[in-house]
Amino acid sequence: MKLPAPLIEGHLLRRYKRFLAEVELADGTLVTAHTPNTGSMRQCAVPGHRVLVSRSDNPKRKLAYTLELIEVEGYWVDTHTHRTNRVVEEALRGGAIAELRDWRVTPEHVYGNSRIDFLLEKGERKALVEVKNVTLICRPGVACFPDAVTARGQKHLIELMRAAGQGYRAVIFFLVQRGEAQAFCPADSIDPRYGELLRQAQDCGVEILAYRSRVSVAENRVDVRLPVILD
Repeated sequence: MKLPAPLIEGHLLRRYKRFLAEVELADGTLVTAHTPNTGSMRQCAVPGHRVLVSRSDNPKRKLAYTLELIEVEGYWVDTHTHRTNRVVEEALRGGAIAELRDWRVTPEHVYGNSRIDFLLEKGERKALVEVKNVTLICRPGVACFPDAVTARGQKHLIELMRAAGQGYRAVIFFLVQRGEAQAFCPADSIDPRYGELLRQAQDCGVEILAYRSRVSVAENRVDVRLPVILD
């Protein structure tokens, strides 16, 4: 999907209070940008990293600037988690995800006590797809999730296991935003319970898909499938 334009270059000075980032623009101006990411953003929210921000002229906004991309290890990383589902939805509708091609797509489906990101339908068949944004590398070439303990993520895996047991096709989809990633694994050292549940989910019939995105200053799109390592 297309990113906001134009994007303004700067350097990250600090991230604070979870949703705020202090950025020095290329012309030396200091601005406070909204950070639409509730995660730890470890490896990404590092002072000195090059960033791209967008600017809104909406007078109702408290902050005119939004943090859009952060450069990490020579690649742009999209940390804007509100955009993640839209990137995946565009790929689903456009047939860019081979394993999920030609299904009717409905976002934000309530199932049990959770809101699952997508309901897919094909004739009488139904599939539930939960999407996770991945911005962490845990060993060379291997992206991992989560970057902090996630009770919500654990809950989603439990719901997907229940759905698989009720005849749904159940899918956990990891959108890997790190351009150097060649594989994906759970971040067991950060949230061992999540890793345990992910392996249990696979045993219960939940499909695990990991795709790397291709991020540029102009767009973010789903690119290639990555192998999933659970050993």
